Amino acid sequence: MKASSFGYARPASLAEAFALLARHGEGAKLLAGGQSLIPSLNMRLAAPELLVDLGALGELEGIAPLGQGLRIGARTRHCEIERSALVAERAPLLAQAAPHIAHVAIRNRGTLGGSLALADPAAEWPACCVALGAQIVIASARGERRVAAEQFFKALYATELAADEILVAVEIPPPAPQARSVFLELARRRGDYAMVGLAAQANRTDGQLRDVRLVFLGVGAIPVLARHAMAAIEGKAADAAAIAAAQHELSKDLSPNGDLYTSAEAKLHLARVLTGRALAALAR
Repeated sequence: MKASSFGYARPASLAEAFALLARHGEGAKLLAGGQSLIPSLNMRLAAPELLVDLGALGELEGIAPLGQGLRIGARTRHCEIERSALVAERAPLLAQAAPHIAHVAIRNRGTLGGSLALADPAAEWPACCVALGAQIVIASARGERRVAAEQFFKALYATELAADEILVAVEIPPPAPQARSVFLELARRRGDYAMVGLAAQANRTDGQLRDVRLVFLGVGAIPVLARHAMAAIEGKAADAAAIAAAQHELSKDLSPNGDLYTSAEAKLHLARVLTGRALAALAR
């Protein structure tokens, strides 16, 4: 199948991009890496009147220090995040998650901002941004605004972005001195969408885990922050009893739907398995 007819524009500035969005509204689609959009066009799941290619906007690219934290441009490719020494130092959770994203060819073209704006519930970056407490930087002709990642994802494939706005960057706060992170994912085959995944972050102080963040992907319409499980392990040593308590509490946090390959019960079981592995790793 081929895409339906559409117009094409490659703005040379954000101001030009905003003008195009104002003119075409919901009829415009933004093109970043295109690894999800192009297949959806060819399958006619999307049929925009205008494709706005952001490829000429160099200001949306790159990884830079922000104080002791990071600012990553929306058009930064997955492979750049995977290879960045600065990311590995200041946001190791992203470096751990990157190799799980599809295949090398996809990572060479797909972008951070494209993934976040699509808001696929099985994608790695949304869960990581929630776990890290990242801020999503959104721009329009009216100016910039920042939205906490935890509030950015609204529903299945739905975000805080308005039709005239562009996701321009992600800002990640500095890691705590004792911060530890782990990313785990279970898929039928390497490169497939995750059946269940977990982005975990915590501070290990005096043998105890504090400021624990457990964010699941593949088990809901948006990244799921497992608040009950987090409360069960907060301020405790991750011994067998505490880990078991956190695993038990997951039934209050997660209500996964089954799919063609994995039942809801199996997904909850796998989430408990990943929780045990993640908490044990954070405690080491």
